[in-house]
Amino acid sequence: MIKEIDSQTPALFSAGLLIGDRIRMSHPSYRRVFLTFLRNSLVREMTFRSNFIITLVTRTFWFAAQITLFEIIFRSVKTINDWSRPEYFAFMATGMLVNAIVETFFMPNCANFSELIRTGNLDFALLKPIDTQFLISFEKLELANLNHIVLAGSLLGYSLWELGRVPTPAQIVLFALLIAVGVTLFYSLMLMLASTSVWFGRNQGLYDFWFYITVFARYPRSIYSGSPTGEALRFAFSYVVPILLVVTVPARVLLDKALDPSWITLVAFASAVGALIVSRAVFRWSLISYRSASS
Repeated sequence: MIKEIDSQTPALFSAGLLIGDRIRMSHPSYRRVFLTFLRNSLVREMTFRSNFIITLVTRTFWFAAQITLFEIIFRSVKTINDWSRPEYFAFMATGMLVNAIVETFFMPNCANFSELIRTGNLDFALLKPIDTQFLISFEKLELANLNHIVLAGSLLGYSLWELGRVPTPAQIVLFALLIAVGVTLFYSLMLMLASTSVWFGRNQGLYDFWFYITVFARYPRSIYSGSPTGEALRFAFSYVVPILLVVTVPARVLLDKALDPSWITLVAFASAVGALIVSRAVFRWSLISYRSASS
């Protein structure tokens, strides 16, 4: 009898997923759930204040180190490609802003997905009457990283002040939308890599791959032109895995620097929508392949 029940566990669990989907149609209050996650994260950070302070100091030191490095570089050169010193600092601030948002809201949760599978705690997440992807993506927030958002915003304001530039309301709105596009692209890529934990068990190598790939987004798209290898990288990371658009496009929009080509902004928006749809499909596929801790 026990063997018969064990043999039916995968089918029963798949049926449970379908039932869970129907329960989630009752439209839970996602705002209240998110605020609960936020409150829990704040309590956790205040419980371990020393770790919170160390993270703040570490982030501030890293920020200062980046600024110092490029200050030294710009003592020897006037521009990097077509980016002057204040323009490049605005570019850096944009990249820091995107990464800080991703690291605050999504990275700790996606990194913890494989641990949920290993311990069997994913079973409990699947049975809760709320969308599983929402639960997995926002349950834990790294609030100590919020100071990086403040530092990035300060650097961006300083850069615009140095340039004597006041963006128009339309440029500010478009910049904010493009920041959301960048966050969406990074989140989608991270979610797809996290979903592979269902099949691979442990995918630390894939997370390392994510860091290696996204390092290309730390530099302006224009610096990859001029050589066959650079042009190949520029094409691949603009139209295949469009991470070069994550920082370059919003920075150029805010600084009113011409885009090449001019329709690249539309590519960025389309890429974000496509990546979000694909990542959602991969995540749902991984849940269907998951057979629970008891099977």
